[in-house]
Amino acid sequence: VQLQASGGGLVQAGGSLRLSCAASGLTFSRYSMAWFRQAPGKEREFVAVVRWSGPFIDYADSVKGRFTISRDNAKNTVYLQMNSLKPEDTAVYYCAAGRVGTNDVRGYEYWGQGTLVTVSS
Repeated sequence: VQLQASGGGLVQAGGSLRLSCAASGLTFSRYSMAWFRQAPGKEREFVAVVRWSGPFIDYADSVKGRFTISRDNAKNTVYLQMNSLKPEDTAVYYCAAGRVGTNDVRGYEYWGQGTLVTVSS
C-alpha cells in the first residue's frame, strides 16, 4: 500500500492550498481517508476524515468552515481544500487510510509521507 501526498507549499495568511493524496495497493472505496497534521514540537492531530460509510465527513473544530475534505473513488484520491489559512495551520500534513475512520491516529493502518504547509503572517 502506498499513499502519496502532494500539494504543500508556502502561502501567505488568508491564502489557499489544495492537498492531494493518491492511494494504491488497497480497495480505496472501502477505506476511510483522513488528514492529520503535525507542527514542530507537537503531537500529530486530526484534521478531517471522509469515511467509506456514513456518517461520512468530520472535521476538527479548528478547521471547520475553512477546510473541505473530498474523495474521488474513481481516481483513488483524497483531497483537502484549505482556505483562509492561518499561521497556526503550519505543519506537515499526512494522509491516512483506515477501515474505521476515527479521529485517533491509532485508527489508521496506512500513512503517507507527509507534505509541508507553511503559512506566513
